[in-house]
Amino acid sequence: MTDSIKIGVSSCLLGEHVRYDGGHKHDRYITDTLGHYFSFVPVCPEVGCGLPIPREAMRLEGDPANPRLMTGRSRIDLTEQMLAFCTAKVQELEGEDLCGFIFKKDSPSSGLFRVKVYNNGAAAKSGSGLFAAAVARNFPLLPMEEEGRLNDPFLRENFIERVFSYRRWKDFLSSGPALGRLVEFHTIHKLLMMAHSPEIYRTMGTLVAHGRELPLPEMLRAYEELFMKGLALHATTKKNTNVLQHMMGYFKKQLSAEEKSELLEVIGQYHDGLTPLLVPLTLLRHYVRKYDQQYLKEQVYLSPHPAQLMLRNHV
Repeated sequence: MTDSIKIGVSSCLLGEHVRYDGGHKHDRYITDTLGHYFSFVPVCPEVGCGLPIPREAMRLEGDPANPRLMTGRSRIDLTEQMLAFCTAKVQELEGEDLCGFIFKKDSPSSGLFRVKVYNNGAAAKSGSGLFAAAVARNFPLLPMEEEGRLNDPFLRENFIERVFSYRRWKDFLSSGPALGRLVEFHTIHKLLMMAHSPEIYRTMGTLVAHGRELPLPEMLRAYEELFMKGLALHATTKKNTNVLQHMMGYFKKQLSAEEKSELLEVIGQYHDGLTPLLVPLTLLRHYVRKYDQQYLKEQVYLSPHPAQLMLRNHV
């Protein structure tokens, strides 16, 4: 259990009885699996802004870009009360050193995507909960997801990878960053970034190469933005295959014809969807150890998150 990686979580997902009906939406994957690696900062905007448990159900109405939060039966407008809480809570969260946030889907306060917004009786899934929108505005690079979308293995792997990556970046910043150390950070993340966006990785490389031309704080801000936005782009089978083939190139003088043939076959099976990413990576890790390939040993791509989470068993 570590308390060094903090993520915000909608309180009801942790089993807290804070929903409008007095219930909860306990998500066992969050508490029982992710709880071994993350510490949680629970937030329930409805209770936080002073509403009781239980309470009348609410919904978003009006303009999806600027909706009102209305109680369903008594038609009380709670928008200003909720927005005041959001402003104060977001400022408070700035001191929490968060590396991610998991929101409750469909919630008029905490839903991140496709929240229903009612207009003249018709509902369009086009909004964001007021609190989730405030967090997204204030922390634009923070990894964020909804608990329902974590059931998708690709979205789950991407979110958790970004959380661990953001922690590594924050640790780098807190340990006295300098240009030389940024070059090292950039180098060990090369293959990980190539799996997400070769284009953004090249832009990052150009930024680092011209590092002495910019004040360090300005360059670090620009690098962080590229780093987190690049990781938010999904690592596809095609891009992962290119990275695996790139890694294979480091062993061209050492592998026997039989070993090369086996590795090509395993990479091909991954490319064709017959095996998960874990299979070719396991074989490549074996060769990294066998031939003591120092450059690849240091690549974050080989272990971007704990193996116990089994994230690459399903992508």
